[in-house]
Order: sequence, then C-alpha cells, then structure tokens
Amino acid sequence: MTTSHAAGGGGTTRCLIADDQAMVREGFAAVLAAQPGLLVVGQAADGAEAVRQAQHLRPDVVLMDVRMPVMDGLQATRQILAAASPVRPRVLMLTTFDLDEYVYAALRAGASGFLLKDATAAELVHAVRVVASGDALLAPSVTRRLITDFARHPHPGPPLASLGALTPRETEVLRLIAHGLSNTEISDTLVIAEQTTKTHVGRILAKLDLRDRAQAVVLAYETGLVTPGGSVPA
Repeated sequence: MTTSHAAGGGGTTRCLIADDQAMVREGFAAVLAAQPGLLVVGQAADGAEAVRQAQHLRPDVVLMDVRMPVMDGLQATRQILAAASPVRPRVLMLTTFDLDEYVYAALRAGASGFLLKDATAAELVHAVRVVASGDALLAPSVTRRLITDFARHPHPGPPLASLGALTPRETEVLRLIAHGLSNTEISDTLVIAEQTTKTHVGRILAKLDLRDRAQAVVLAYETGLVTPGGSVPA
C-alpha cells in the first residue's frame, strides 16, 4: 500500500472518517471520493476503531466526530497524535454545534480545526484540503467560542516570557493570528507582502514548536499575549 502525504506537498490525501452515524460517514465519503486528489481509505463508527484504523491505514486527515461511543473523539485524537509515527495525521473535528463545549479541549488535544456537520460539500472539501496542507481551520464562530471559554474559565499556562524567542514583528503576527486573521488580513493590517507573513508564521510555529495555527491561538491566550475581549490591533 502506497501512502502519499499531501501535507508534504502534492500527491493524494488519504482520509479516514470517524462518526457513529452511518449516514454521516457515507455522505462525507461520497463527497470526498468524488474529488480529485482525495481518497477515503477507511471509516470508523467509534473512537477506538478510529485509533486502530489510523494506526493501520496511516491517513493524512482524520475527520473525527466529537461525541462517539466506546471512546469519544477527544480521547481518540490524543491517542492518534501521541502514537509514534514519522508522519502524524491531521485531525479535523466534526461537531453538530459551533458552540460545542469541547472546542478548547479538542484544540489542546491537537486537532487542527473544526467543521460543522451541516457544512456544504464545498466547505467539507475545502476544510480537508486546508488541514491536509498543514494549516489550521478555525472558523470565526469557533474562534469566538474559544475566546468565550477563556473568559469564563481561565486556563493557566506558561508565562509570557515563553514567547521571548520571537522577534517583535513575530509577536505582532502571533497576536493577529490569535484574533483569527488570515494571512491576507495580517498582510493588509501590517502592510507587508503575504509571502512575508507566511514566512513569519512559519518561524513562529518552528520557534514555539507548534503544530499549526490552532495551537498558536491556544498558546497566545494561555500566555496572556491576547486576552478575551481585547480588540484587534489596528
């Protein structure tokens, strides 16, 4: 069996769908299978099965339902991403509501993004491609949910000094990432080229040993760089 990891640049993106509802699994599988460059290599009806299949099939992207029997999506995500593997899959969480109480926990578990189950076929395909490319998918509604969660239940984290490895410009970019701005929006705000923004983002992730933008958002709030209710820098 040949594995071609899209995150590494080009090739086929191998997808595993984990959801306890057969109609959801089959519907998502049909949409993804019809797209060039996307291949559905397996389906799982619970978290434990998802972990087993991920170890065996080595997918690039796992579409993971949050609430499932036997083992929920959070625990399954932790186990999949903790497993020793040269290339770990990206996890895209599936949820019925954008105000799901597990948003923060899922990001802490290593999820690269969220997708509502009522998403359109185009949104589903876009989400899979974004996550497979190594980026994070955080819809504005999910970002707002994360901020609200921090406001109600502060999560103690490392001190702001842990960001000392960043340059002033990189710190500024991280702050804008935490406010949910895209690379294009960050470039417009700072009046810099988009390629420069991409370079800054890459250096931020490398210096702080972060998987993607989702983890960058969490760290920015945990360290106090950004606070709930704070305004986006002009």
